Amino acid sequence: MMKGLIGKKIGMTSIFDPSGKQTACTIIEAGPCVITQVKTSESDGYNALQLSFGDKKEKNATKAEKNHFAKANTAPKSFVKEFRDFSTDKPLGEAITVDIFAEGEKIDVVGTSKGKGFQGVVKRHGFSGVGEQSHGQHDRQRAPGSIGGSSYPSRVFKGMRMAGRMGGDRVKMKGLKIVKIFPEKNYILVSGSVPGHIGSYVLIQK
Repeated sequence: MMKGLIGKKIGMTSIFDPSGKQTACTIIEAGPCVITQVKTSESDGYNALQLSFGDKKEKNATKAEKNHFAKANTAPKSFVKEFRDFSTDKPLGEAITVDIFAEGEKIDVVGTSKGKGFQGVVKRHGFSGVGEQSHGQHDRQRAPGSIGGSSYPSRVFKGMRMAGRMGGDRVKMKGLKIVKIFPEKNYILVSGSVPGHIGSYVLIQK
């Protein structure tokens, strides 16, 4: 069942287990998320809960948003996401917290990777470059090399790995382990790194 929460990336740290092994961890503020809509198979064709997270200034919310969140008796939120396979008998306005997770559990984390702008092939695709300067060549160490034949096919094939915009993609990190939970702060520590910059929203899926 794909239960989950919306969270915010706080930063990274590392912890040591009793044997002295160091593990790099990401700190995520997971919820509390408010239920702002309940969808059922009778009315919508499928079962899902709409969860909302992160306060939004009243002046920045539209009239439609204010009315939508008022039905759940909550302030406007900045991030809204549907999660399927939750029990739909939960009432509007109920908060879902990190209590749905347990230490040692494996989760998936979805986020938007950092935007890197326009990058060359060495950084974007891991090309090795063409080596040292020799025989009169210079400023070619990070060049892509030949990208297509001249006589045949006289064109560059679609999908050729070339320089271009990098980052800003939806990335899912699978099988991350929950190392520790701090329920009083709604923090969870997950092993490894998760995509996105500090302060970005992520989806935590069971």
